[in-house]
Amino acid sequence: MSRTAEDTRTITTNRKAYHDYFIEETYEAGIALTGSEIKSVRQGKVNLRDSYARIERGEVWLLNCHISTYEQGGRYFNHDPLRPRKLLLRRDEISRLAGKVEQRGLTLVPLRLYLKHGLAKIELAVVRGKHKYDKRQAIAERDAQREIERALRERSR
Repeated sequence: MSRTAEDTRTITTNRKAYHDYFIEETYEAGIALTGSEIKSVRQGKVNLRDSYARIERGEVWLLNCHISTYEQGGRYFNHDPLRPRKLLLRRDEISRLAGKVEQRGLTLVPLRLYLKHGLAKIELAVVRGKHKYDKRQAIAERDAQREIERALRERSR
C-alpha cells in the first residue's frame, strides 16, 4: 500500500505565530501523548496559540499547549490539559536547534499540529519576533493584495 499526501490531516494551526514572528526554519517533530490526549487531538480539541518549545537537558519540550480533556475519559483516566509534552527529534536536530536558539532573539514555536499516517506530528519553527512596524507593514501588504485581486475580478466581469 503506497502512502500519499491524503494520509496527512491538519488538526490546528497557530495563525498568531505567522503574525507575530518571522519564520526562519521549520522542523517536523513527533509528540509523545497519552491515550486520552490523542483521542482529544483526533477530535480537534487543541489550542497552540500561546505555546512554545524549550530545550532542557538534551530534550525538546512543548509548553503551554492546551489539549482539552477527553470527554469519555472519566475522572481518573484523563490528563492535565497544559502538561509539558516531549517532542521527538533526532539528536543532531536537537543540537542544531539548541545552537540556533542560543542566538539572540530566536525561539521555538509550533506552527501546526497534524496527523500523518495516524501519528500526531508538530511543525516546529525557529522564529524571530516581529516589531510593531513589521506587523503593520504585513497587514498593509495583505490589504493591498486584496484590493488588487478585487480590482482584477471587477475588470474581468
